[in-house]
Amino acid sequence: MRPTGTRRRSPSAAPRHEIRKYEAQRQANKSTYWVIFELIWRDFFRFFALKHGNRIFFEGGTSGTPLAWNPDPELWKRWRDGTTGLPLVDANMRELAATGFMSNRGRQNVASYLVLDLGVDWRRGADYFESLLLDYDVTSNWGNWVAAAGLTGGRVNHFNITKQSKDYDAAGDYVRAWCPELRNVPAAKVHEPWTMSREEQERAGCRIGQDYPAPVPASRLGRPHSSGAGGGGGRTSSGRPQSRFGGGGDGRGGRGGRGGGGGGRRQSEFERYQ
Repeated sequence: MRPTGTRRRSPSAAPRHEIRKYEAQRQANKSTYWVIFELIWRDFFRFFALKHGNRIFFEGGTSGTPLAWNPDPELWKRWRDGTTGLPLVDANMRELAATGFMSNRGRQNVASYLVLDLGVDWRRGADYFESLLLDYDVTSNWGNWVAAAGLTGGRVNHFNITKQSKDYDAAGDYVRAWCPELRNVPAAKVHEPWTMSREEQERAGCRIGQDYPAPVPASRLGRPHSSGAGGGGGRTSSGRPQSRFGGGGDGRGGRGGRGGGGGGRRQSEFERYQ
């Protein structure tokens, strides 16, 4: 029981207060804005999980929508290993495997591609993130994944991966850093290397299908939702927010904190609720 006169506070109220103090003493800038913004999203998914309980782990999500998943095992492996042939997806997946980190923008794009293009069960992606993310947080991770899968109700946010890559990595520096096969591919082609002619591939030392994988052909894609493709971003038609990936920052989980002493591996949330 709380002492008389005390108030129940949001989990991020204290850090927001400190940030406001910093802004008052020094300056407000884009960095302070985004810290508060992400803390609010973290809180949103904590309340989202309180409302929906274990349904955030269910195959049909909180909306209970039945979808048919693509059974092709190679598609999952290519996504996991960063060999999809889409530079933005591959760069982010390789960064995650190497560092335990991925940007919020990257998380939204790779989740959209896995579920809405390849048609792989979203819970496999959430489970994989749980096993690697240094900033893993149950509600942020699983709440964002179920939203990315379009299983919370409202519009499905289907990202155009190539457009996102050009918008947020125009010069291609990021994709080249994590996909060294593309190091000599010019900026005009680095986000769509499969469009290079044979001569361009030879000049860049990047032969598609040999040095760097060709994209998954359209005939093998899953597309579990019958409609709802869009450009990504914005809010759903019902007013529900789009997926916003981010860890809770509490040091739990992932490669950096989910372990612990004793024998045996703890079951993931996916294994517990599948």
